[in-house]
Amino acid sequence: MIVTFHSDAYADIMMFGDIAIQLLKLMGHSGTVPSALLAEDVPEALANLKQAIADDKARAAVRSKPEKTKKNDDQDNDDQEPPVELAHRALPLIELLAASTAAKCNVMWD
Repeated sequence: MIVTFHSDAYADIMMFGDIAIQLLKLMGHSGTVPSALLAEDVPEALANLKQAIADDKARAAVRSKPEKTKKNDDQDNDDQEPPVELAHRALPLIELLAASTAAKCNVMWD
């Protein structure tokens, strides 16, 4: 499933459904597709999403600290690419929400 976010203040953004729903829930929404946020609710959703991203970055920093005694003998792990960070996936939506907040526009998705 593809979810498309719409706002009169920003270009449409398309995301894979699982990521879009995850970000909607981090914004404080139920994750229902299709749905919308009224202009007066957009600033709170933006603040919730930014806080969730900051919390995720903090957890990732703790998880990524190397252990001094641990050896990485598994060569398969070296060949795997790291997953895309949630902050990178959320950036287009954060920009859409920020533009919608500034322009006092509703945000819709389907």
